[in-house]
Formats: sequence, structure tokens, C-alpha cells
Amino acid sequence: MIPDSHENNHKQWLAIINPNAGKRKVQKDWPKIERTLKKAGIMFKPVYTEAKEHAISITLEHIHQGFRHFIVIGGDGTLNEVVNGIFLQEEVSSKEFKLAMIPVGTGNDWCRSFEIPFKYKQAIKLIKKQKTRWQDVGLVQFYNSETPKHRYFVNVAGMGYDAIVAAKTNKDKEQGKGGTFLYLKNLFTSLLFYKHTQTTLKVDQDQTYKNKTFSLSVGIGKYNGGGMKQLPHAEVNDGLFDVTLIKKLGKFTVLKEVKNLYDGSFIHHPKVETFRGKKLMIESLPQISLEVDGESLGHSPFQFEIIPSSLQVVAGL
Repeated sequence: MIPDSHENNHKQWLAIINPNAGKRKVQKDWPKIERTLKKAGIMFKPVYTEAKEHAISITLEHIHQGFRHFIVIGGDGTLNEVVNGIFLQEEVSSKEFKLAMIPVGTGNDWCRSFEIPFKYKQAIKLIKKQKTRWQDVGLVQFYNSETPKHRYFVNVAGMGYDAIVAAKTNKDKEQGKGGTFLYLKNLFTSLLFYKHTQTTLKVDQDQTYKNKTFSLSVGIGKYNGGGMKQLPHAEVNDGLFDVTLIKKLGKFTVLKEVKNLYDGSFIHHPKVETFRGKKLMIESLPQISLEVDGESLGHSPFQFEIIPSSLQVVAGL
């Protein structure tokens, strides 16, 4: 039972602001965003994140205070933390929440699947309209050393080469670097030392695939890496993961195929396979790394499970 004093919180949005997102662009642009939100007549309470994973605890705390509408002002990583706050608590069904975003991050890949504009004014217009869509949410189990962990995600999980590139990009961002070409730069430089891995992929318990693997992507949305269509046929609410498996490739082939990542046509290469499923298991030798919604996590083995149409998001389509 929620106390009567929490009723006002039901009626307003909680704006979770990551001041460091987009090379501290949020910190610089927040006054403009704040004015535009107020001008649109949107009631909100602003809260700033202060450290990695702080948005998870902010979300948990404010759910307990009665908040059900959340605006993320930042990037995909901050969005992922808010989603984890929603799904880690058991007080309220995830279907009672609305999630919106004003994108100011490096990749902003989740927004692309929902046609959320990158211009503040247009993104805020969507929030004012509150036109929403349901989307699936993924749950991945993985390991940190010998410790089992889990994480919810709303866009793409990348393993192998994808995770190496994401880790390098995250280190760059921690040092204040950013921009559209950051991921692309690390895509090329990481080729110098990356080694392929033997993986076993099980899809829905009845299909098994063993390969020398360059990278694996598991997605709800189509995009990662700042607009690359790693999963071009993904639908956000079809109740299925899309999987893209890239087998062992030569360095020159990788370089040649980069341009085809942006329109999704790389999936027609003979060394690329795609799958769909509700439950996935991935083992590897040696272990491979994991990134989820751009955030570097742990290592294999992995188990994936989908939670169909479990989150309501403000969308442009």
C-alpha cells in the first residue's frame, strides 16, 4: 500500500540526469533541457547521478516513494541502470511504469529503434504526448571471476569482439573522450590483438551451434556501436531475441565489411549466421567478455531469457 503522501509523485516524472554523459554535455545543456521541460508543462523532479550504478539505487528509492514515470537524461548506460532499478524491485509490476529518454550519450542506440529524436525539443514533445509502445526486456546471467551475476537489458548484448570494443570505448569515455567516431576507432584498433574463440550456442534447448567465433550479438533492438545495424531484423516486442553470429574472419575481411554494418547487409556474408529464440545458452573456450547496452560486465558462460512486452516506453513510432 502506497501512503497518500506519495500520490503527487504518481503524477510527475522523475528526471534522472547523468551530468557526465556525452563528454559532460548533459552538465552543460541541463539548464536548456530544464527550461524546455517546464515550458512544455511537464511536472518533474530532477535527480543527478554521482557514480556508476547510482541510477539503479535512485530508481529503487523513488519507486518506493511512489514514482512511476522516469525520464533518463543521458546515454544508454544510464537507461540500462534505470531499467535494472525497475526490474530488481518486487514492489510494483514493471508494467506500471513509463520510461522516456532525452538522449545525450555517445551511442544513443536504444533511441534509434523507437525513433526518439536527438534534438531536445522534439524528444520533449514526445514525452508531452506520452505515446508509448511495449518492449521486451532481456535478462542475462554471467560470471565475474567465479561469482554468478545477472543483468537486465533493453537493447543489445555483445560478446567476444563487440565486448572488447565496448570495454575500450568505456575506458575512453572515463577519460573524457567521446564523439561519434569513438566506437569506430576502437573497432579498428582492437583488431590488432583480438583472438577468435571456440563457442557453443544453444537456442531454445533444441538447436546447438559450435563455431570458431569472432563475435556474438543478442538483441531486442536493431542498433549498437553508434548506429550499426548488428541485428537488422530485430523487433522490440516480438517476444524473441535476435542473434547474430560472426564466425572466424580475417582482419582484412573485417575492415572491408565495416561499411555494411550500418545498413545491416553484412548478415549476408557467408561467415555470418542469424537466429531467433526465447532462451539462449552460450559457452566458450577460452572465456569471452560481455557488454550489455554498452556497459562492460563479466564473462562466459551466459544464459539469456526474454521477458515479453514487459516495459512501456515513450516512442516516436
